[in-house]
Amino acid sequence: MFERFTEDERAIEGLPIRLVIALVVGVASLSVMMNTIAGLETLGVTELDATPEPEVVSPGQQTVTVRVVTPQGDPVSEATVVAKGGTATLANVSTARTGPDGNATLTLDPSLGPNQRDGVVEFDIKPPTGGQYTDRRANTKLLVVSA
Repeated sequence: MFERFTEDERAIEGLPIRLVIALVVGVASLSVMMNTIAGLETLGVTELDATPEPEVVSPGQQTVTVRVVTPQGDPVSEATVVAKGGTATLANVSTARTGPDGNATLTLDPSLGPNQRDGVVEFDIKPPTGGQYTDRRANTKLLVVSA
């Protein structure tokens, strides 16, 4: 019985070709995955931030300049800044578009509730179309403090 197994050479006939096929399929699959990952635009996007000036205001109507910048501090033009109430109340949502200097001017009328000493106005950024920008993280908020 033992002699029968030592004389049988069929067990390894298909093994080398199967290994070659598995290697070729594996390399081809890896190549397709790497091309797909390299083509994704989301890997090269830049997060934007909004920085209001002034950073602290009192309730009532006033003009606020919001600068849209990259993490390196470079201004971003053609972005839309949206101001909305956070813990401070705004009568309506206010929007403005940034110019070449990255600044957008908004007229805001924040108010605070009864017995509320402070609150914030939040800003969202709609990045310019066709750019590699995103606004997924929270932006700098405008602090509203009662006098």
